[in-house]
Amino acid sequence: MVRYLQLYFTDLLGVFRSTSIVWEGDDVSRECILFDGSSVYGFEPIEYSDLVVKPVPDTLTKLPWEDEVYAVISGVYKPSGERHSRDPRYIVEKTIHHIRGYGYECYAGVEMEFFLFNSVKAFVDTGIQYLEITSIEAPWSDGVGIALKKGYHVVEPVDCVASVRRKIIDIVHEIGFKCVKNHHEVASSGQVEVTSNRYSIDRLGDFIQFFKMVARKVARDHGFEAVFLPKPLWGDNGSGMHIHVSLWRDGENLFFDPSEEYGLTQLARYFIGGVLEHGRSLSAIVSPTVNSYKRLVPGFEAPVYLVWGLGNRSVAVRIPVLDHGSPDLWRIEYRPPDPTANPYLALAALFLAGLDGILKKIDPGDPVIEDVYKWGLKKRRELGVRELPRNLEEALDELESDHEYLKPVFTDDVLETYIELKRRESREVSSVPAPMDFLYYSIL
Repeated sequence: MVRYLQLYFTDLLGVFRSTSIVWEGDDVSRECILFDGSSVYGFEPIEYSDLVVKPVPDTLTKLPWEDEVYAVISGVYKPSGERHSRDPRYIVEKTIHHIRGYGYECYAGVEMEFFLFNSVKAFVDTGIQYLEITSIEAPWSDGVGIALKKGYHVVEPVDCVASVRRKIIDIVHEIGFKCVKNHHEVASSGQVEVTSNRYSIDRLGDFIQFFKMVARKVARDHGFEAVFLPKPLWGDNGSGMHIHVSLWRDGENLFFDPSEEYGLTQLARYFIGGVLEHGRSLSAIVSPTVNSYKRLVPGFEAPVYLVWGLGNRSVAVRIPVLDHGSPDLWRIEYRPPDPTANPYLALAALFLAGLDGILKKIDPGDPVIEDVYKWGLKKRRELGVRELPRNLEEALDELESDHEYLKPVFTDDVLETYIELKRRESREVSSVPAPMDFLYYSIL
């Protein structure tokens, strides 16, 4: 029987791509494929477009849905053999190496939130556009449905997507990754959450890319569409990709100390300080689409304010309230990211921001114990509370002015190319009139 090898790589904007060979060998490290670097986002111009993908051997796995089809994460190289500077996985690998130079190991887990709709129809042209989402759970469906923002932890048969969610997890586990929990999320219309195990940040990036691919395939095979858009439904909660991070050394979690206030080491507090300090520029990488900022508004459990707290879901950085007898689980949860982020870039940037806080000893102050959404403008100004950017263009402005903390790993070329691509995307998406424009402004 013929064997096939799928070599997967990720472009600068986060699109998961692959090319395939008939695999007749046994040593995957010997394989490589030439591809057109000008046909993917952010790699090369057309006049010098040849690039090469080479496997990362220890990521080899078998795809469960077909016989004799194998998958391997790959690095992107120039024909000379030099690693391509804009390869996102190379950027996260460099981040691991850089932070390891300070004696730390980077680990993280992720909450993948997304929707399982029954169907999505979208069309945009000069004189006509429409969006139609159908879901058996939707309050506008023929059945009873789930009211907006009332879907949290509902059970079967009200939860109509539980079996598909479990099938997705089954395939993810067969590929070699682990999920630790799953449930129906707050929104109606099939919003779910699946939480990963803790991984090194290069492998967590691999997990996220494979997870999204598996979810889309399994959903479609069962008559659903997996949608990772941060805000697909007006009036209901959006989907985040909360990242849980910790630093380790010699098997010890460096963020936990039961003798310290709140169970956090000073190192962890400095890490939080760095993340909050650079939170506005981080947004361009962790919340990287025009749609991202439709999620980041008050009232839908999405963070808006750059403050931190314990068990507080109105803040950008949350410390889950945990048993002090579980030091391995102690971590920092960063809530602004969403599933449209390039996971490798998001993880690299997040840890570099935290490292900057450690190196500069940026203390975040005391945690917020109140619902920040209920604070008035006067109180926020008195306390010096900063907000996340209000749109993608503002976030990109912040990244242009605040990126020195990324420079040990992100080259100027990577940052300039990324910002240019995102500016172009923002202009294109934002320039299209929407039905709401006509409904809202027709009386003027």
